[in-house]
Amino acid sequence: MLMTFFSSSQKTMASSLSRLLFFSFFSLISLLSSISSLAHDKSTTLTLSLTQFNKNPSADPWERLTHLASASLIRARHLKSPQSSVLSKTPLFPHSYGGYSISLSFGTPSQTVPFVMDTGSDLVWFPCTHRYICRNCSFANQNPSSIQTFIPKLSSSTRIVGCQNPKCSWLHSSDVQSRCSGCESNSRNCSQICPPYIITYGSGSTGGILLSETLDFPKRKVPDFIVGCSVFSTRQPSGIAGFGRGPSSIPSQLHLKKFSYCLLSHRLDDTSQSSSLILTDNSDSGNNKTGGVSYTPFVKNPVTGRPAFSVYYYLGLRQITVGGKKVKIPYNSLSLGSDGNGGTIIDSGSTFTFMEKRVFDLVAQEFETQVKSYKRALNMEALTGLRPCFDISAAKDVSLPELVFHFKGGAKMALPLANYYSIFGNTGIVCMTLVTDGIEGPEISGGPSIILGNYQQQNFYVEYDLEKQRLGFRQQSCGGE
Repeated sequence: MLMTFFSSSQKTMASSLSRLLFFSFFSLISLLSSISSLAHDKSTTLTLSLTQFNKNPSADPWERLTHLASASLIRARHLKSPQSSVLSKTPLFPHSYGGYSISLSFGTPSQTVPFVMDTGSDLVWFPCTHRYICRNCSFANQNPSSIQTFIPKLSSSTRIVGCQNPKCSWLHSSDVQSRCSGCESNSRNCSQICPPYIITYGSGSTGGILLSETLDFPKRKVPDFIVGCSVFSTRQPSGIAGFGRGPSSIPSQLHLKKFSYCLLSHRLDDTSQSSSLILTDNSDSGNNKTGGVSYTPFVKNPVTGRPAFSVYYYLGLRQITVGGKKVKIPYNSLSLGSDGNGGTIIDSGSTFTFMEKRVFDLVAQEFETQVKSYKRALNMEALTGLRPCFDISAAKDVSLPELVFHFKGGAKMALPLANYYSIFGNTGIVCMTLVTDGIEGPEISGGPSIILGNYQQQNFYVEYDLEKQRLGFRQQSCGGE
């Protein structure tokens, strides 16, 4: 779920956001007046709960499937074309819209707020103040009064980030100080705040100001953590915890050596069950789960002038096999180009894996060629936008070709059938849970060719080894951790 600042190519979105910012002006003024400008490090182990995230699943399984496919593609379009020691072991909760959430505590005394865990963006932000506005959030069955918000005036450690603070440039350009009135380089008494941010995601947008706050883990307090205080959003009823590679992300601000998670199997409904997200800042931590883990190195995007892409975790996908047969995908469709486009990224905020049409068609055709036992369900393909779909209602035992991703270094991710085919209700029809252009608008060129979503990661231990610059994974049951 990549974040970015709006640009001229998003005039409609920018106009809408500008109007919303105008309507929220008094909320910002109220926020600024209510925050007073008035903290211990020790390597520890903490665990956070990770759960799926949604509030209002549809009763119709095919409507849910269509929604997930559409949402995955909308996010893929945004990721492809953006406009600009164990510290913690925490519950990671699954939800029916296809995302996963964690709870984090900020402030003194601390206030706990839920966040969507997102490896495709870097800013950490929460809904902020009693006046938080969320437009078009009915899909989550929420209204402003039910959304959990952070209240700055209740925290003695809240501080507004100033324009001269070097961390202001994390969200704005490096010359931000020259654009702040009264903050010339020779000014020592600048009181100008860091300019408000407006950020767009594939699914919505948010805006507010940056705060310096204390992030409160059970065994460690992290002062001067930069977090966004959003006073308005569209289609973003919950905050977002960025786990990408940018400077404002959780891994960067906490100087993590690695983080890892195990995603519960999707049932496309809300559940109180959770798995674990583990944050590690100690290379020698005894909690390293290295047994049976396959590793592949992260790949560096050669273009440094596109900061949005620098947030992504790129992987060296070398080939894809279906039923043991290599899909003949041209090399330039899988590799990162010298222009920074192409390649494969892994993204916890996407549900279904996205493949550019030239890649997807070859994979889908291989399934269609190999599967002879079941009749194509063309009506469901037209309804959901997914393909291929098969009618397995008359089958006693279901057998479909195995899908395997082969990565640089020899690592193989052999997906269980439930990770790339889904059956809903009593229809007896299964559809492949990969998406491509066509459901939401025309094909978009540029950006990653493949986005590995969380549906394909379910029931895998996934480790982001930031010290050794590699991704590790192994198949395992994520329930009952």
